[in-house]
Amino acid sequence: MNIKFSRRRFLTSSAGALGTIAMPSLSRAADRPAVTHGVQSGDVTASGGVVWARTDRPAQMLVEVATTDTFRNARALPPVAALPESDFTAKMLVEDLPAGQDVFYRVRFRDLAHSAVEGEAVTGRFRTAPADRRDVSFVWGGDVAGQGWGINPDDGGMITFATMRKHRPDFFLHSGDTIYADGPIQSEVKLANGKIWKNLTIPEKAKVAETLDEYRAAHKYNLTDDNLRAFNAEVPVFVQWDDHEVTNNWSLSKELPAAYKERSIALLAARGARAFHEMYPMRESISEPGRVYRQISYGPHLDVFVLDERSYRGANGPNLEAEYGPASYFLGSDQIAWLKRGLLNSRATWKVLASDMPLSLVVPDTSKGGSEAFAQGDGPVRGREFEIADILRFIKMAPISNTVWLTADVHYAAAHYYDPNNAQFQEFEPFWEFVSGPLHAGTFGPNALDNTFGPEVRFVKAPGKDNQNLPPSAGMQFFGHVRIDGASGQMTVTLRDRADVALWSTTLDPKLA
Repeated sequence: MNIKFSRRRFLTSSAGALGTIAMPSLSRAADRPAVTHGVQSGDVTASGGVVWARTDRPAQMLVEVATTDTFRNARALPPVAALPESDFTAKMLVEDLPAGQDVFYRVRFRDLAHSAVEGEAVTGRFRTAPADRRDVSFVWGGDVAGQGWGINPDDGGMITFATMRKHRPDFFLHSGDTIYADGPIQSEVKLANGKIWKNLTIPEKAKVAETLDEYRAAHKYNLTDDNLRAFNAEVPVFVQWDDHEVTNNWSLSKELPAAYKERSIALLAARGARAFHEMYPMRESISEPGRVYRQISYGPHLDVFVLDERSYRGANGPNLEAEYGPASYFLGSDQIAWLKRGLLNSRATWKVLASDMPLSLVVPDTSKGGSEAFAQGDGPVRGREFEIADILRFIKMAPISNTVWLTADVHYAAAHYYDPNNAQFQEFEPFWEFVSGPLHAGTFGPNALDNTFGPEVRFVKAPGKDNQNLPPSAGMQFFGHVRIDGASGQMTVTLRDRADVALWSTTLDPKLA
């Protein structure tokens, strides 16, 4: 099957575009622009997706797309510049693709200073969302290279990504903490058993990130892992961010520790956000440049609502306000209004709310003597919980069926069932929240559970309070796998570890709208 492209978006392949051309004699591969950190795709829908790559000099990114890995009848896209201002990264929205189609893409770079000089091509693939009710599967998790646990070749590198890749998911929902900008990576870490964990290191990761280049380097460090690059080349990412893309538990009132020479949290957040957007294949917002929250529709069975619980929050504090106001903002009024509109208009069987923080797990911010997440302890709705209560009430009254919350952040795996009969606030229909991660970081937990919305722990896998910050080699690295059956619409959620052991699973039947 050939891909049909609109003329305004695509150019036909030719010798002058991407075919055979006369090349100067070059003695070394280093004389050609290279794809330095693999390729990525992301935010894939039924009609297209974003392709990303990085090079080592000012160059043009040249992309070909085809429906077979032979690239027969491939089409070439217009070139995109990769310049120092973006750290030589480039990304392109590929549109007008057929639904439910395996799409193969090939990326190379052309030197801007020497237009006849092109580098080696690197290939990737993704599958567009279906137009029909076929099976859909995806994986999710968060927390990468945290707590000083970096890339250890002796341990196999970031193994969880190799394990997830074996499932051949349609996409990967990255739930945040994509990097630990505040977490230096040392060459060696002594383990509790006396053995030594050995990290690959780069100079920029010897300290907390403060400059734009240091934030960029934290993302590039992760991309030196073979498992992650192979995963990225085959599995599109739907990415969101949390705190460690800037610094631990940041809000605009963050009091920075002594390790930071730069004392402006707003400036650090701006640099962290820029690096984040440069390094991932996200669809960009024209109405609000840099916006993270967005809706991604993946066929008739699934809409994913990617939330941003970092950019619009009020200051971290006790989180005990008795009335809703700016101090209680977490999602913020604009994002909540957007979410309600999207849920109301969705015709998908399942509406997944991708939350970068859990709803009812208490996540303390010890530096402020208060709360980092929604929950602050048992009792009636207070502080940031007003936003969750508002959303849950809206879902019940609309009514909107088949909502599921997916999250990470707390570095252990869990399944929570929310029942209004057990809750302080009861104006909602029962729903599930599933927690996964870390993908490659220290393992912690379990956290205390707030009863405001009546969560019940149906499963938990955590090391326990006397055994915190376990290294990845301990095996307690977790991801979630979701499969939606095309015929019945049933959703099966399975929590797995890095060895691919299915720890717990449940199948949810959809309610008819």
